[in-house]
Amino acid sequence: MRLDKWLWAARFYKTRSLAAEEVGKGRVQVNGQPAKAAKELRVDDLLDLRQGQIARTVRVLGLSAIRGPAPQAQALYEETPESLAARAKAAEQQRLAPEPAASITEGRPTKQDRRKLADWDRWSASID
Repeated sequence: MRLDKWLWAARFYKTRSLAAEEVGKGRVQVNGQPAKAAKELRVDDLLDLRQGQIARTVRVLGLSAIRGPAPQAQALYEETPESLAARAKAAEQQRLAPEPAASITEGRPTKQDRRKLADWDRWSASID
């Protein structure tokens, strides 16, 4: 079975063309080797894939050419314990990370800042 078709059927990617694109970008490896979209996938193959920032390692348990409901798709693979632990750790670090907007000191003035600027312009001394 084709790798891109299996990734689509297992619901890792929304469309088959997205799955083929991600494989083409080198974001999917089969048994530690770079793969192409037409790579023949077999049961017990180990896939390393990335969905955005999330890296996953899964073992193929079954093959399906059709995209079924989510429980049926989840039965096609098993995520390794190391991958689950790494994803949990990354999620915890993301949760504890500081808010990026809190570090912004410059930028667009707030409504209160604009009012202060308008008052300053109105009452500033001018030479007539």
